[in-house]
Amino acid sequence: MMLSIDIWQLLGLAGTLLVSMAGVALTLGKWLLGQFERRLDQRFSLQEEIRLATQKHWDSQFSSLEKAAANEAKEWQRIERDILLMKADLPVQYVRRDDYIRNQSIIEAKLDGLAVRIENVFLKGDRHG
Repeated sequence: MMLSIDIWQLLGLAGTLLVSMAGVALTLGKWLLGQFERRLDQRFSLQEEIRLATQKHWDSQFSSLEKAAANEAKEWQRIERDILLMKADLPVQYVRRDDYIRNQSIIEAKLDGLAVRIENVFLKGDRHG
């Protein structure tokens, strides 16, 4: 049995084989690119979820810090107000040492003067009595 193939048939067969291999290669390439793109989409969506979770975490941390700072500022304002009230009450509530000594000296001088008068009254009373 003798097989005879014409050159044109051989070229046609080779062309068909080449086209079908190119089609398989393109289909395989398209499938691989689809897999690659799907994997990238999964990674990007996972990264986006992680980014959103991290953003929520840091937003909550910063808001708690802002609240703490606001509370601290209020606390400092309260302390400052208390100090100012104490400074205002200080002259009314407390007497300075120099003022106390001066007042004590005045009271002692008055008592000494009163003692002298009482002594004079006793001495005058002894003379008349």
